[in-house]
Amino acid sequence: MEASSGHNLTPEVNSVGVIGAGQMGGGIAHVCALAGYNVKLSDVDESRLDQSLATMDENMERQVAKGKISNDDKRKALGLIETGTEISIFSGCDVVIESATENEELKKQILRDLCPHLKPEALICTNTSSISITRLASVTDRPGQFMGMHFMNPVPLMKLVELIRGIATDEPTFKTIQHMTVRLGKTSATAEDFPAFIVNRILLPMINEAVYALYEGVGGVESIDTALRLGANHPMGPLELADFIGLDTCLAVMQVLYDGLADTKYRPCPLLVKYVEAGWVGRKSGRGFYDYSTDTPVPTR
Repeated sequence: MEASSGHNLTPEVNSVGVIGAGQMGGGIAHVCALAGYNVKLSDVDESRLDQSLATMDENMERQVAKGKISNDDKRKALGLIETGTEISIFSGCDVVIESATENEELKKQILRDLCPHLKPEALICTNTSSISITRLASVTDRPGQFMGMHFMNPVPLMKLVELIRGIATDEPTFKTIQHMTVRLGKTSATAEDFPAFIVNRILLPMINEAVYALYEGVGGVESIDTALRLGANHPMGPLELADFIGLDTCLAVMQVLYDGLADTKYRPCPLLVKYVEAGWVGRKSGRGFYDYSTDTPVPTR
């Protein structure tokens, strides 16, 4: 990767680092490896790395079965992924994408730890779904080489990547990540650095409103989901979607909107807060607006 004197060439990206081997981080590693990048995937938890590799193997196998990729593509992609628990694994990377839990203090700590290990010309992206890019960039040693690259879940299937410039993001950084997005086979939408960007700014208040409709007894879980699926032609009802995203994540994004825009229309529904307090955070905990302990999910209200 060449660094120009004025950092105005579009840098070449060959190796990509991914921090966090959860659902999102694993999905990002998956698409980067299939696009032919050398991938370094790190997580503090060794078992999560193993789980992530197993999931990638399964998901790529599905793509092979559907004729989307060949067995050879799968074998090559998996061969390009290296995992480790140390942050020093990223020393040779051209781009590092942070995909840790949606918690600002945690993300800032990771970014502070990361910077000393990177080569000077390396770019950093964050996969945050709602936190200020400018604030995250400010704790790094390279705010000009930092931006938001927000993937949608599940990453291998969803076409969109939101690209978000912080106030300091320079043009070569933006162009490089834009080119990379195309090479990943994704379509980008450019968003300004305001709370929750575009998708979640519109989607999460809709989910929150659906929870209010439930809270106020306008309809039951099934009625609300059926109404939006069939009445607005959504592939999934808003409460089912909330369970899929994770109610804790939904609440975190609503809180970012409420705090960041100081408008009461973003007030998280008290029922959403209650569910999160109960630990009923959706599919991942086995219970949210639906109970997932049986084959057919059963509404909890």
